[in-house]
Amino acid sequence: MAIARLHGGPLDGQLLPLESPELDSLIVPYGEGQIVYERKGALENTGASDGPTEAEFWFVEATEDINPDPDGRDD
Repeated sequence: MAIARLHGGPLDGQLLPLESPELDSLIVPYGEGQIVYERKGALENTGASDGPTEAEFWFVEATEDINPDPDGRDD
């Protein structure tokens, strides 16, 4: 199994399973739209005994505005 380590955007710091470690981008549903992450750098931990293979993905864009407070309150 491979994992994607996400950087930036609303999913910063999240880990997601990757079906294919060769993916160059991830498009993830978020709210009413989608967010896009692109892979940067080489795969890490590709050996047999060094843990799951990791790929780093960085935030590129969102198809909808990202609103951290959808209720519009100023608490």
